[in-house]
Amino acid sequence: MAILEAFLGKKVEIPEDLRYHIKQGLWAKKSDKSIVFGLTQPALVLAGGFKDIEALVSDEAIVKPGDSVIFAITAKILYLDVPIGGTIQYNKSIKKNPSSIIDNPYGEGWLFRIKPDGDLTKSYMTMASTEEYIQSLSKTDGLRNPLGLKGGVSGMCKAVYSGINNQNL
Repeated sequence: MAILEAFLGKKVEIPEDLRYHIKQGLWAKKSDKSIVFGLTQPALVLAGGFKDIEALVSDEAIVKPGDSVIFAITAKILYLDVPIGGTIQYNKSIKKNPSSIIDNPYGEGWLFRIKPDGDLTKSYMTMASTEEYIQSLSKTDGLRNPLGLKGGVSGMCKAVYSGINNQNL
């Protein structure tokens, strides 16, 4: 288990036995004849939590790579796209218990599974390794602002907050 002690002010875990879809912050795990997907802890921290979820395509629908399949309400609105094509099946229990997405993102909080159109292993290996995923996080506010300081990390934010801090009121 890879652990990032300071990621936007939070400690996050990244399992090393999974693959990752970097663009969406999804983890992937082979299971029987399908691949199970869920949101990673870093993706949940960057999204600002989790409030609700809605499916955008019906259960057992055929999806292709890039199709938006989930509409999630977090601190912002997220549309989650699938990285591979195949037949989708949703985790029905998360609608009844959406807190499991935050409480157990790598277990009960999985979002959907896809039975790939093609070879299972080949589809699985198209996703990034743990090392590649962690490297991609270096470009996010999570690692650019490890303590989770208010005001962000952009040059403009720093200038504004520094200016406010230096004022005598």
